[in-house]
Amino acid sequence: MEQQADSVLVTRLWQGDLAAMGSLYDRYGRLVYSLALKGLGQVAEAEDLTQEVFLSLMRTRTYNPSRGSLASYLTTLTRSRVIDRLRAQSTRQKYQHHWHRHQSAVDLTTPMKHLTQAENRALVKRALFALKPQQRQVLEMSYYEGLSHSDIAEQLEVPLGTVKSWARRGLLQLRQQLSTLQEDLS
Repeated sequence: MEQQADSVLVTRLWQGDLAAMGSLYDRYGRLVYSLALKGLGQVAEAEDLTQEVFLSLMRTRTYNPSRGSLASYLTTLTRSRVIDRLRAQSTRQKYQHHWHRHQSAVDLTTPMKHLTQAENRALVKRALFALKPQQRQVLEMSYYEGLSHSDIAEQLEVPLGTVKSWARRGLLQLRQQLSTLQEDLS
């Protein structure tokens, strides 16, 4: 009975009825929030994730009542988003640590090494701009912003497989571009 009521509310939500969102949030908001808080350990992050999960329910329209209850769907979605955020935080921390370590090393380099690093950065920048826009955007979001492929897919509103494909092809093209540019300098 409750699953049928959830299905009706979800259908109304997808038709633009925001009152249905309120009803669903009243019914499942605490569940989603408590899972997010337990996984992330920070109130602001859990609140953010709770909002993200309900917006995803409204936008993606992937809930299928014949596959299980809405509570199970929201639990799975929340768990998945928590894992994505934890991975993104880990990646971001890793790159920040690497960057800080690299920055202190840069300060100690000789002027010649500093010029070489600047030349390498310029080469990478040129190679990036030779890529297709989607490939460049995915690589920049992944490596410069530390976003996971799932986060990128959500932000760009494209399937996860597409993001992974763009990233893979972009990396292969980047490698080829850098090789060509280095050969031209030799």
